[in-house]
Amino acid sequence: MNAQDFSAPVLRLRLALSNLGPVAACAGVLLLAGALALAWLLPERALQVQRRAVALRLAALPPVAASMATPSPNANLALFYDTLGERRYAEQQVKTLFALAAKSGLALSQGEYKSGVESNGRFQTYQVNLPVKGSYAAIWQFAMLALRAIPFASLDEISFRRDTIGEPAVDARLRLTLYLADPLAGAPR
Repeated sequence: MNAQDFSAPVLRLRLALSNLGPVAACAGVLLLAGALALAWLLPERALQVQRRAVALRLAALPPVAASMATPSPNANLALFYDTLGERRYAEQQVKTLFALAAKSGLALSQGEYKSGVESNGRFQTYQVNLPVKGSYAAIWQFAMLALRAIPFASLDEISFRRDTIGEPAVDARLRLTLYLADPLAGAPR
């Protein structure tokens, strides 16, 4: 394209504008400026409408109850000690773990157990290492069922191993810790 290709349309535009007169030319320029301003402001307006809709939805939610307030550190500590299991039932909790493994369809033949004492925290721990074999989904199901059934347990570690890619069964090792009340320490209740 050269300058001659553009000169003809520019000349026609100048002739058309001169025939319209100054008032019509100003009106055309203002109309063009208004269209550009509208195109620039429409996305901002849509964003404002969206923000207002979110604010209305938040305002419609019920207020947070006073009971949902953050508990004091002493209340949290008391709740922690109230949640601890009893040391005399630790073996029963291990039986529960074996039953949940069977319910999940896992092969669980043995476990390793280690007892510990937290003198500063005035509680005892009972660490359970469980080697299990089964499907990946069944192992996770077992882990979640165990945490629901024993509220004073934590899942500290889980590791998976598969000998070959095509093998459906996975070898896994779960390490759970049971947190138990220390009757000798006289934890505050």
